[in-house]
This record gives sequence, C-alpha cells and structure tokens, in this order.
Amino acid sequence: MTTIYGTNPTAANDLAPKLEYITRTNNHHHVRPGLATRRSWKQMLDLGSFHFPRKIASVITRIKTNIVYFQTNYTIAVLFSVFLSLIWKPFALLILLALIGAWLFLYFLRDEPLIVFDREIDHRVVLIVMSVLTLSVLFLTDAKLNIAVAVVAGVVVILLHAAVRKTEEIYQNEDETSPLLPQV
Repeated sequence: MTTIYGTNPTAANDLAPKLEYITRTNNHHHVRPGLATRRSWKQMLDLGSFHFPRKIASVITRIKTNIVYFQTNYTIAVLFSVFLSLIWKPFALLILLALIGAWLFLYFLRDEPLIVFDREIDHRVVLIVMSVLTLSVLFLTDAKLNIAVAVVAGVVVILLHAAVRKTEEIYQNEDETSPLLPQV
C-alpha cells in the first residue's frame, strides 16, 4: 500500500476541474494520426513528386488530399508570406509576431486536442478561428494591401503545389495510411 503524505486526495480532485480551463488532454485515443503535424519540407518539395495531372477530377482529388496532408506546412507558408510582406511595417510585424506566439501555443506545438471548459476543440476549429483572428487583427493595421497580396499569393502557390504534387507515394515512409486521406 502506497501512502502519499501531505496531500488530501478528495480536495485535490475537487479543485482540478475548476482550475484547468485550458489544458491538454491525457486521453491519447482522441488524437488522430496527422493531427496538426508538420510534414518534412524535403518530402513536400521533392521534385520527383511533381507531375501535371491529365484530368480535372485528379486535380481536385490531389488538392483535397494534399491540403489535408500538408495543412500545417501550408499554414506556415502563408504565415511566412504575410511575415515577408510586413517587413517594412514594424507595428503590424510586431502584432504578427504576437499572433505567431498564439499560433505556436494553440496549434503548431500541440500534440493533443485543445480542451476549453472541459470541451474538446477540433483542430480545424482552432485553425479557422486563428486564421480569422490573425487576418482581422492585421487588417486593423495600415498593412491591408500587403496582407491581402501576401495571402492571395500564398493561396495561389499552395493550390498550384497541391494540384501538381502526386499523392501516390505520400505514405511511402509511414507505417500506416490515415483514414482521413483518400488514395489517388
């Protein structure tokens, strides 16, 4: 029998749910494979993996598959594009750096789903909310045109990459395929 001195287990158990409003879950069965994971840039930019598809249906399937598979990389690419567009706007750049800190805490460095008030928040909801918040706050600065051009350029590059990046060998280095991604 193990005894823990100096603790009151009932009091600690009663306070824990009230104190932890934002936390990480300890239930690893909730974590989906590929949840907010950054893929290797080498894998993403492998020139041997690019090929122009012949059918529009293949383009659409590739875009859907690649956006799911490389979603974190694509998000980083758009944020980097916005960062570069704000180099000559120091106030907006400082705001962006603060927002990137929030991105790191709430999305990129999170292995488990976000829990807020004992509710699990889906990673897609976090992605959408953070994207809208980032763009809304940055549009309040004097860098509207810079941001708009950076986001449009980033999205165009992402769509082009997703359309021409083959998906057949996407799981070559992984143990199992994710049920989230269709095979092409």
